[in-house]
Formats: sequence, structure tokens, C-alpha cells
Amino acid sequence: VYGAPKVHEELLREGYHASLKLVQKLMRHLGLRSIVVKKWRYEHNNYIDQMTYPNLLKQDFKAVKPNQKWAADITYIPTKTDGWCYLAIIMDLYSRKIIAHKLSRHMTTELVVNVLNQACETRTVKAGLILHTDLGSQYRSTALETALKQHAIRHSYSKRGYPYDNSVVESFHASFKKEEVYQRTYKDYHEANLAQFSYIEGFYNSRRIISADGYLTPDEKEQLVS
Repeated sequence: VYGAPKVHEELLREGYHASLKLVQKLMRHLGLRSIVVKKWRYEHNNYIDQMTYPNLLKQDFKAVKPNQKWAADITYIPTKTDGWCYLAIIMDLYSRKIIAHKLSRHMTTELVVNVLNQACETRTVKAGLILHTDLGSQYRSTALETALKQHAIRHSYSKRGYPYDNSVVESFHASFKKEEVYQRTYKDYHEANLAQFSYIEGFYNSRRIISADGYLTPDEKEQLVS
């Protein structure tokens, strides 16, 4: 469930007129509240902190137009018969739109390279574009580095074990889990794949408002520069 400010904005978009205070009061009366996940706490480690991988983004998630800064990550989806499946995504930080995504039964280098190629096929890639990732082995692979160089994309890395460096994508994953994954039990890979596609393409990109973008959807934000 959304928090009261976002519920209020959704009601206004649907043509309903109510004050934020009234929405808060009604949500309390109905026992509705946003799902909260316990905050993660970083534990300092000198060895990890001395890794030499460059952080070009430095938690600056703002972009003035599409295709300046992308961010990528992998999350897990459980299924009953096929076990864990792995969703790899790339987000454009200008609009927070998911521009490429793929679900796989295996967390491999091929998965992240395929998602990168998908993004490059659908977007205009110019020299200087940054792709920010964590330090997972798939994102440190020779195959991914080769693909990035072919497109003149600069690779930026989060500090190891420090999700705040990629917090926008972490926020997407949290919303996806709360609004979709935790609400259902998937029989197998195929059912989970249909669900993630429906959530991203049928809801998140086109209908889910983003408070940081002035309560626009990702598609609406991109239309500002189209």
C-alpha cells in the first residue's frame, strides 16, 4: 500500500478531490499503511572500502535528459517448481524508466550482457553515458566490459556491500517486491516472467507515479523531452 501523500496524488489524478489530511484520516480509520522494510545498516570494512573500481556516479542520481545515466541490478524472485529466478534490469535515471529487463533461471554474465544489448537497441547511446552497477561478479566480467567499450559506455560501481550508492534501483526493487512479488506465489518461471513483464510494462513505466519526479510516471517524464 502506498503512503498517504502518494495515495492523495493518485486520487487527484483519478479526478477525486480530497485533502491530504482527509486521506490520512481515512487510511488510519481503514487500517491502511505503507509496507515498511527495515533499513539496512552498513558495516565498515577497510579491505572492502579499498577496492579500486571507480564510482563515477557518487550518488548523483539526477540527469537533465535521457541516456546520460543508467543504473543496473539483479533481484531474486522465488517460484514453487523452478526455485529462484533472477530479474536483471536497467533504469534510465532521468525518468526512472526501466528501459531493459529480463528474467532468467540462472544469474549469469550472459543475462546482464543481454539486458545491456536490449537497452542499447532501444535507446540512443552516445559517448559519455554512464552505467552504474554493484560489484557483483556478473558486472565485473570481461564480457560485460567488452560490450560497454563497444558502445563507449563508462562503467561506474557502487562500494561493495553499500546499496545507498545504487539506491534508486534498490527503491524500484523494493516497490516491485512489495507491490507484486510479496502479494503472490508463482508456480514456475513462466508465471513469474509474465508477472514481471506485466508489472514493468503494464504498470510501473506507464502508470506508477514517482514522487521524486513531481508525481509523474516514467513515461510522462520522458515525454517532456520527446
